[in-house]
Amino acid sequence: MKKEYLTIGELAKQMGVTVRTLQYYDNEQILKPSKLSEGGRRLYSSKDIIKLHQILSFKYLGFSLDDIKNQILKLDTPNEVINVLEHQKSIIKEQLENLNEALNLINSLQSEIQNIQEVNFQKYSEIIELLRLGNKNYWVWKILDNTLTEHIKSSFSDTPDLGEELIQEYLKLVDITFKLKNSNVSVKSDESMKLAKLWWKLILDFTGGNMDLIPSLMNFNNEVSGGNYELSKKQNEINEYLGELLAHYFKINKISINENL
Repeated sequence: MKKEYLTIGELAKQMGVTVRTLQYYDNEQILKPSKLSEGGRRLYSSKDIIKLHQILSFKYLGFSLDDIKNQILKLDTPNEVINVLEHQKSIIKEQLENLNEALNLINSLQSEIQNIQEVNFQKYSEIIELLRLGNKNYWVWKILDNTLTEHIKSSFSDTPDLGEELIQEYLKLVDITFKLKNSNVSVKSDESMKLAKLWWKLILDFTGGNMDLIPSLMNFNNEVSGGNYELSKKQNEINEYLGELLAHYFKINKISINENL
């Protein structure tokens, strides 16, 4: 014979929830027991079981307990239910998009950690933020040493667009240098000197005239050249040509880098 009432322990076992969950539902007035025994024990009727089914079903669909208590269980018409479900669909779609984005970030970060080969959670978080923002030049950040990283933070945190412009200028100059080199243009030509002037301006704009950053920039160049990035092959091919080009520019303009190092 079916029991008229279930104790809290019996209901918890039948519905696959914990006693503590049912106690919480009672305290929050989400699901009150139909009656109490003479000893004060909670007793649940068949109607309570149906209501618990409803609560757990909507909770499975992603609704909060607050929504279920104050909105879902008070709906009167099919259209009202449909509208609420439609709204919940949009929420779940957004959550799925966020989860997919997070999954893509995890996959990308895994690849970057394999390339970096070091445990550096600060750099990880910075790479994640750049990936999240869709910054295609995030790879630059992962090969910067601490000196350049701190310089960028202090110099460009308030003007991120300027920092991005400098990266774009760097990429453009690499392309121009690559073309001149492969066209066998002399490093002493007027065209080469105009290019050298742009390189020197880029260096000054980035460093703010602080020549103590030059060794770190040289290390960055070595990292790019020896890395496995799209730019690596091109950078490696122009290094010698670019070195000769700048050396000639410094000579005719009487610029001495070594004095500042």
